[in-house]
Amino acid sequence: MKNYEAFKLANGLEVLIEEDPSTPLVTLNILYKVGSKNESENKTGFAHLFEHFMFEGSKNILHFDSELQKAGGDNNAFTTNDLTNYYESLPAINLETALWLESDRMLELDFNEQSLKTQISVVIEEFKQNYLNKPYGDVWHLLMKLCYQEHPYKWPTIGKDLAHIEAITLQETKDFFYKYYRPNNAIMTIVGGIECQEALRLVKKWFDEIPAGPELEKTNFKEPKQRAARFLEVEREVPSSVIYKAYPCCARIDPDYYATDIISEILGTGEASRLHQLLVDKLDLCTEIDCYISGTDDNNLLIIEGKPNEGISLEKIDQAIEDLLEQFSKNLVGERELQKTINKAKNYIAFSNESHTNRAFNLAYFKSIDSLQLYNNEHEEYAKVSAEQIQKIAAEIFRKENCNTLFYKSNNEI
Repeated sequence: MKNYEAFKLANGLEVLIEEDPSTPLVTLNILYKVGSKNESENKTGFAHLFEHFMFEGSKNILHFDSELQKAGGDNNAFTTNDLTNYYESLPAINLETALWLESDRMLELDFNEQSLKTQISVVIEEFKQNYLNKPYGDVWHLLMKLCYQEHPYKWPTIGKDLAHIEAITLQETKDFFYKYYRPNNAIMTIVGGIECQEALRLVKKWFDEIPAGPELEKTNFKEPKQRAARFLEVEREVPSSVIYKAYPCCARIDPDYYATDIISEILGTGEASRLHQLLVDKLDLCTEIDCYISGTDDNNLLIIEGKPNEGISLEKIDQAIEDLLEQFSKNLVGERELQKTINKAKNYIAFSNESHTNRAFNLAYFKSIDSLQLYNNEHEEYAKVSAEQIQKIAAEIFRKENCNTLFYKSNNEI
């Protein structure tokens, strides 16, 4: 059981602090509640670009990384559909350096045309390298557009179109910053070898005077229930064809989430999974096959991804997958297989929580989805999953009309 204390500054900044005397290090994590789902469909890629822009220097500090390195720290950041996250790990005695750096860039960035131009160029190159010119790079653009008709998950975090990123202006970056990068839209967590009250004193010293931004309405994006199967086939210059089958399923805070995660583990995680044992080991249809959940806050996808053996058609693999899913939905999972999968999930949580950096993010994340009780209790949620619950959820998810199938065919095999 990890104990933390929660505070809220007058400007709306949420602060959670967890003491860990076993380590001389500390992680400072700041989660901003803005991701690609907060963008307009005609102006995408902004949240990801802005993550880069945040490292271009603040009003008073031109070189964020070099100042942090002087204090023995390192840092990173990432953007998802739902959030943008920044974190620093450093010796606990130097926590104030990280707070000083983060507070200064939350207060005001060094907005200038050259910095923006530089980061736009970086993101454009990333877009080209990873999504346009890389084998299978456009898969997520294709699959998300197929699966989501209304929800802004229908474009990936990098953006829907390269032209959207190229057209971003300096004024738009300022507007974005003063709307979303405000203390009342942020969650700060501090985990590590620091005394709670001392950490809070330093947080107040550096963040109390930062003005709050506008009050933002809580987003409530919903994808309508899918009522007809969807199919897309494309041809590309890639080494091997791939089949993707994506099934809309529950949100992250839905009571069924943990059973759905267990379903994905049983079906397609590792060589002992059912899909691997049937399509790889027994039928020799695939070289590899996996099943996983997309991991978003709102409407998730359960995705099956498989590569065929030489001479095997995607149509044959598709039918074998559907046959397996039909049988899976009709029969209860055995107690031994279920318990083994639950134990694996619980062990993963325990291992993940050994890292103060992981705990700092998890604490911020569960706060962001209004589910702080899960920070310490996820293992209990997995333990509650029953074979009957799995069968019921599987029958709902694996309906034929709930399926989105992408045949990503190699020109070499056609």
